[in-house]
Amino acid sequence: MSTYVYGITARSHTAVPDGTTGVGEPPEPIRILTEGELAAIVSDSPEGLRPKRRDLLAHQNVLAQAEASGCVLPMRFGSVAPDDASVTGVLAERAEHYLERLRALDGKVEYNIKATHVEEAVLHHVMATNAEVRSLAEANRKAGGGSYEQKIQLGEMVASAVKAQEAEDAAAVQQALEPVAAAVATGPESTGWLANVSFLVARDSAQEFLAAVEALRSSHPHLEVRANGPLPPYSFVEPGPAEPAEQAGQPEAAAQE
Repeated sequence: MSTYVYGITARSHTAVPDGTTGVGEPPEPIRILTEGELAAIVSDSPEGLRPKRRDLLAHQNVLAQAEASGCVLPMRFGSVAPDDASVTGVLAERAEHYLERLRALDGKVEYNIKATHVEEAVLHHVMATNAEVRSLAEANRKAGGGSYEQKIQLGEMVASAVKAQEAEDAAAVQQALEPVAAAVATGPESTGWLANVSFLVARDSAQEFLAAVEALRSSHPHLEVRANGPLPPYSFVEPGPAEPAEQAGQPEAAAQE
């Protein structure tokens, strides 16, 4: 049977409470595989696994239980290896990398920040800060709305200005929060967001980071800024024992919506 991988940790930090279960219906019992200084938190992989809410929460619960005793490198939901031997083989092959990542991520969590424009507010912002757009809008107003061509021209200028503002604001989000983070990872682009960035933050600096998020909101009222966290640092771990893996879903995407 194939092996479902939840995370990788140090062999000395594998205290998962007795009776802990993971994905599947009925839930599969959690097992620990060890290799050298490393350990993998696993279970048997159920057939036909899909990213249903119950299984997403089970995956996250296993990681939360494991993190109570030490740093864990979280695997994405649906990380499946052919068998136990494949898992321990990758632990042995990539031991140096995993040990380095455990040291780097110890005591740290991930915050995902998504930002988008508040439509009416960004239009006001563009009008207030772009003299060319403001001048044409005023000329059209004085001309009773302007000709068809002038209206088209104004619309194109506004759209271009808003697009430029998106790029400027995406950079502003990262610039505002990067100083209070240990590392930054840019997420995939989406038409729904002008910024999708994950920040690695020390647990004891979380309040400072969230204060910086609030300051960003205050200084950029035309932005809607969503902060999701603390999360396991998915964005700062390379693929592990499930490489190559069958991916049934993306846990952070489900968790962050």
